[in-house]
Amino acid sequence: MRKLLVAVAAAALALSACSSEGGGGSDGNVTITFWDNNGGPAREPIYKELISRFEAANPTIKVEYVGIPSASVQQKYDTAIAGGETPDVGGVTTSYLAHLVGQEALAPLDDRINGGALKDKLLPSLVETVRQTAPDGKLYIVPSSANMDIIWYRTDWFEDAGLEAPKTWDEFITTATKLTDTAANKYGYTIRGGAGSVFQLITEAYAYSGVDTFFKDGKSTLNDPANAELVDRVADLYKKATPEADVNNSFTQMIAQFTGGSVAMMHHNLGSYSDVTKALGDKVAAMPLPVGPSGKRTVVPNPTDGFAVFKNSEHQDAAWKFAEFLTSAESNSYWNEKVGQIPANTDVRGAAWIDQAAHVKMALGVLEDPTTVLVPAPVYLPQYSSITKTDSEPQYQKVLLGELSGQQFLDEMANKLTEAQKEWEDRK
Repeated sequence: MRKLLVAVAAAALALSACSSEGGGGSDGNVTITFWDNNGGPAREPIYKELISRFEAANPTIKVEYVGIPSASVQQKYDTAIAGGETPDVGGVTTSYLAHLVGQEALAPLDDRINGGALKDKLLPSLVETVRQTAPDGKLYIVPSSANMDIIWYRTDWFEDAGLEAPKTWDEFITTATKLTDTAANKYGYTIRGGAGSVFQLITEAYAYSGVDTFFKDGKSTLNDPANAELVDRVADLYKKATPEADVNNSFTQMIAQFTGGSVAMMHHNLGSYSDVTKALGDKVAAMPLPVGPSGKRTVVPNPTDGFAVFKNSEHQDAAWKFAEFLTSAESNSYWNEKVGQIPANTDVRGAAWIDQAAHVKMALGVLEDPTTVLVPAPVYLPQYSSITKTDSEPQYQKVLLGELSGQQFLDEMANKLTEAQKEWEDRK
């Protein structure tokens, strides 16, 4: 028995010598794994460059890059959590952040952020969006970048017609009509009627109505009459100032029409910058979604991107060091310049490239404006995606075809969201 105990103790000592926080072996070197949640040929080289810089500055830490397609990343995370094989650091968006937090998979980062170089260096609107997504209001990701819904428009068409970019929805609808010439196959606007349509429609509705919260007294405000009014007004443009094919348009078809030269205005987000500028060069520009009769600027933000440290990581200090590096001013500037999105680190605000990137500068101005009200969609609800996509996208097509009113459409969706919110609150 004594010999057995000695052997066990010796084995334990040897094992402990092979591991340490921030080290993968007795020499203090660490290998951490990083999952890119939107892996692909466009983003991988950017991360590889940042990893190279990080490893040069931190020679005892090696980072293994794994690119995961965005369409399957949530499932990959679920599988990894169930099997206890999560990465050390992962890209995570607020669209599934609550889902991961609910599985107790992520380490809260509040203390690390407040005790380090990122304290007071992150865009407050993005920090608040992350807090609102987590059930307990903690920061389980450090925000890195943001996207925003905008209107891309053909500056050459506007100049030829002597028109300025519309600031209100009334001006927008008038402009779309004026720029339409169906005989010449030219349309003022293109509607996304197929896959992905409803989230864009929701951002338009709240931009028009000025309603400043998604739930009030436990009930969804989505079916507010002013929101329904906007849905009907947009639907009224269908086939009059938009192509007939719009009813089935996903992003691919929508952007093909815009870049192909038959459409003057398209609602998407900053992420399509490279697509539109590659095709149209300096003949395209961005403007914020118009405001409605209230004059208030209400913005339904896109999911915020960030980096999470997984609770299962044996090297959380090293993992945090890498996440902190990725959101430092230099790295955050490099990343967002390459992808054309809004940097989370406020020290990047003065970077030269932002002055040259008019679309990013415009979006930053909207988010930094103290009068702008953010209305985060309840992406934390487990049923949110199925309600707004599977259930509602076919119904929106009925609205476009005149088979359903905007109010009927939003009533149905709002009731489902209210019920989902109640279930979520009960679980909390």
